[in-house]
Amino acid sequence: MAYPKEPDPVKFFVAVLFSDKERFSKAKSLMIEYFGNLDFESETKKFDVSNYYKDEMGENIFRVFLSFETLRTPDFLVEMKLKSLEIETKLAYEGRRKVNIDPGYIDFSKVILATFKGAGSKIYLAKGVWADLILRYEKGTFHPFPWTFPDFRDGSYNQILIKIRNLYKEQIKKMKEVHR
Repeated sequence: MAYPKEPDPVKFFVAVLFSDKERFSKAKSLMIEYFGNLDFESETKKFDVSNYYKDEMGENIFRVFLSFETLRTPDFLVEMKLKSLEIETKLAYEGRRKVNIDPGYIDFSKVILATFKGAGSKIYLAKGVWADLILRYEKGTFHPFPWTFPDFRDGSYNQILIKIRNLYKEQIKKMKEVHR
C-alpha cells in the first residue's frame, strides 16, 4: 500500500525571451530577488523558430535560460508563474511585453513548464496555473512529446537543459550525503 509523502525537491529555471536588454537585466534582478541566487546562465541565443512573439516583442528576440540555486518542492511552480507574470507586466512597454518569462523545473526524468493556458496534456495546479510536461529524459538526453514547443522539440536546448539537470544531480547527491 502506498502512503502520501513529500516529493523530492526539484530544480527551478526560467526560459526567458526578450527583445530589450535593459528590461531583461531588470527582470533578472527581480527574479533573483524573488526566486533566489542563480547558479547557471546560458549563452544568449537568437530566437527565430517562430514569429509568434513578433507583433508583441518586435523583430530581434533572444532566448536565455537561468537556473536557481535553491531546490524547492514542485508546488512552488504556481508562485513562480504568478511572480513571473508580475515581472513581465511591470516591464512591459505600452502594454506589450519586452520580456517573456517561462518558469519551469527539471527533475531526473522530465522538464515541466508553467502556463496559464489549460488544454490537452496540461495538468491544473492552482490559481490559474497549469503544468505542461514538455520533455522526458531517457538514455542521456531529452525527448519531446507531440505537443512540445518547436524550439524545445528540435533539441537545440538539450545541452543547456542537461547542464541544469547535472547541477540538480550534484545538489541532490550532496543533500543525500548530508542526510546519511
